[in-house]
Amino acid sequence: MQHLSNLFFNDQDTRPDFRLSRESLKVLLDLLGQDRRHGWGATIETLVFLFWLASGGHSPPGHPPPQDSKRPGFAGLARHRFFRKAAGAIDGCHVRIVPPSGPDGHCYRNRKLFSSILPQAVCDDQGRFIDTYVGWPGSVHDSRVLRHSPLYRQALYPPPGHYILADGGYPCLQHPLPLITPYKRPLQGVGPQRFNIHHSQARCIIERAFGMMKTRFRSIFLQALEVHHTFVPQIITACAVLHNICIGAGDIMAPEEDIVEDVAEDEGENVLEAVSGAPWRDQLSAEVFALEEVPGDHDYV
Repeated sequence: MQHLSNLFFNDQDTRPDFRLSRESLKVLLDLLGQDRRHGWGATIETLVFLFWLASGGHSPPGHPPPQDSKRPGFAGLARHRFFRKAAGAIDGCHVRIVPPSGPDGHCYRNRKLFSSILPQAVCDDQGRFIDTYVGWPGSVHDSRVLRHSPLYRQALYPPPGHYILADGGYPCLQHPLPLITPYKRPLQGVGPQRFNIHHSQARCIIERAFGMMKTRFRSIFLQALEVHHTFVPQIITACAVLHNICIGAGDIMAPEEDIVEDVAEDEGENVLEAVSGAPWRDQLSAEVFALEEVPGDHDYV
């Protein structure tokens, strides 16, 4: 305990030991500033947990890049005004675990042949997580996780007239959850090709968000998490909350290239009760193509 206190209460950079800047730690401790029944107190209790998350990690060289607060939402990411109605980007990633013993252990073995739990998350245009859903075993398809998530079943987000960007592993939907996915290959015509380019430029922020979180907490995400698998969702959720606090405090940690997942897209499972979003996507694609045919029009807001 004394060692952790010395690491925190000196004037040195806290990122090598806790993976959070001193500014991010202050925000977190202010949020958790409440009495505890035992004698540790909120500060030491939090430092112990953060040090455990950070153990085995190392701080990347250099300083984090400054946050770009002038970016005009997803239209800025896509570099096209017709993506201004995008309200989030969704994806899943695999977190390595030690599989449970018994007959259910094989369910956690994913298509990359390692055992994992599959978090689903939606992020905003800055890479902050605005919705997380964690707990399904790695063998389950992204679209199945989606169908069972509160995001899909309760349809509380996004606001009317807006949509969420998703990759080809998800279905293109208008209801109950508006998801806009890229066109499948082979592409027919220039319009879908241009649409896919802009779509990818905006959607990849969710991959970057996962990459930033994995880079910050390398010891959690780059090896099998050696805790009981039922505790893994709480750990992942805690990391997501800390990730958001860091971004809000301007404590940005760029993702390392070998950490950002490049998962091949495939067809999502059929969603029979849903309303297809393909006509909406066709309309967006036509608008994208029409605007790009006008020389000199580069207004992204």
